[in-house]
Amino acid sequence: MNWQAILAIYRFEMARTWRTIAQSIISPVLSTSLYFVVFGTAIGSRISQVEGVSYGAFIVPGLIMLSVITQSISNASFGIYFPKFIGTIYELLSAPINALEIVIGYVGAAATKSFMIGLIILATAYLFVPMQIQSPLWMLVFLVLTCLSFSLFGFIIGIWANNFEQLQLIPLLIITPLVFLGGAFYSISMLPPAWQTITLFNPVVYLISGFRWSFFGIADVSLGWSLLAIFGFTGICLAITWRIFKTGWRIKT
Repeated sequence: MNWQAILAIYRFEMARTWRTIAQSIISPVLSTSLYFVVFGTAIGSRISQVEGVSYGAFIVPGLIMLSVITQSISNASFGIYFPKFIGTIYELLSAPINALEIVIGYVGAAATKSFMIGLIILATAYLFVPMQIQSPLWMLVFLVLTCLSFSLFGFIIGIWANNFEQLQLIPLLIITPLVFLGGAFYSISMLPPAWQTITLFNPVVYLISGFRWSFFGIADVSLGWSLLAIFGFTGICLAITWRIFKTGWRIKT
């Protein structure tokens, strides 16, 4: 394993974060703070509690997941797309570094950024609502797994995209709606029975449910299903990434 090459890619991507700190960190934190103000005030005044938890605290895990998922995809997709766009991807492919090391460098940096954002948003949440995390270890496990899996998914999007419009297509039209409809701001038990069944086909439900369980001990689906969903999603992304580098699809052509 060429750790020096991995570290070089990782440091380069992290340096880009500090050069664009307003866009990379400050912007998502401010956006999430607005969600706290709007949803916590407007809806929280009408819904006092959800399953025994104050509504302001109930939406915290969903808001963190919303930011972490979108930022993981955005950071990883742009990180690999930009070398394709300017042509430096060929220098990377000709260097003494294999596909696994390339993926670790880019995905690791994107996951680190989104993990930092998740922790900052969690700290910000304490300024708005009082809460206590019941299982801090499980909270970190779900946060790390989500950052890694969706950074890997974003890496695939960055390879697939041929222009900046395609780079934003899947996050805006698919991922964000799935998060909003995945129980980020409500419990699926509040839905009619038919819609509860339909919602269970949304994979994001299992991520948010498991993450919320680590906070309050309540979940829409069991912890086992949540872990199975995120490991299954990660496995699919790894298989796709392996196939991309094996065939050179949209990298060498």
